Amino acid sequence: MHTQEQLLSTLRIEDTGVPIYVQLREQFLRMMGAGRLKPGDQMPTMRQVAVSLRVDLNTVRHAYDDLERAGAVILVRGRGSFVAEPAATLTGPDHEAETERLARQALAAAAAAGVDPAALARKINELATQEDAP
Repeated sequence: MHTQEQLLSTLRIEDTGVPIYVQLREQFLRMMGAGRLKPGDQMPTMRQVAVSLRVDLNTVRHAYDDLERAGAVILVRGRGSFVAEPAATLTGPDHEAETERLARQALAAAAAAGVDPAALARKINELATQEDAP
């Protein structure tokens, strides 16, 4: 587990036109995917993130709310936000629908970032086949 200060020091806001809350959400998701944030780990507080990055607290709240809606974090009132356990593997029509939803989301994110969808697909395949992939 990384300390809150280490995690905060890796967060970056770039002037790319991508909303700050989206940048934060994606950075936290990448940390989770890379295993830097594991299920059960406590997230930095919204206030810590806002102060560290000098951004509005409501912007950070928006990112955390998105993470909670996506099932990536769980908010425990009075204790903080924690990385959620991975969801059970979907099967059948649910699996197909969620796969399509995620694929469309990835395509939209690629288009917004100016990334070729075929290059993104190759990179996803490459990362998924690595031995240490989550």
